[in-house]
Amino acid sequence: MAKSKTVFVCNECGYESGKWLGKCPACGNWNTFFEQKIVENKNSTLKAEKNTNNTPQKLDSYEAKETIRTSTGFDELDRVLGGGLVKGSLILLGGEPGIGKSTLILQLCDKVKGEGQVLYVSGEESAEQIKLRADRLRNSQRKHFIFR
Repeated sequence: MAKSKTVFVCNECGYESGKWLGKCPACGNWNTFFEQKIVENKNSTLKAEKNTNNTPQKLDSYEAKETIRTSTGFDELDRVLGGGLVKGSLILLGGEPGIGKSTLILQLCDKVKGEGQVLYVSGEESAEQIKLRADRLRNSQRKHFIFR
């Protein structure tokens, strides 16, 4: 049986409270809370797939399939990625502060947007900072989504 619970979440910093608050104690912003219902299902459990072999297998027992790759538009990046982006893949980019990681990713988003929608995930920058950088780069943003 599903059980419903209500929490209030600050849309600026994600702070959660059991009751509505006028001012967020975490970020100090006013009137930023919205109500969110959480449904908990007591009967749901994670189950292993039937016929799953949990013993290690030799690598040569698998057949390699050629993967379709999408060019990034940057020759060197395509080379590093083994020929381009693989649909559904996740790439983690790291490096020293200020070397251009965010700028590179926004330029990459603009180059591959013709292939579909783009999700930009950021753990450090605000949506406003990303928008300012995209504007500076004259980046088309109609198919870009941000998750921070």
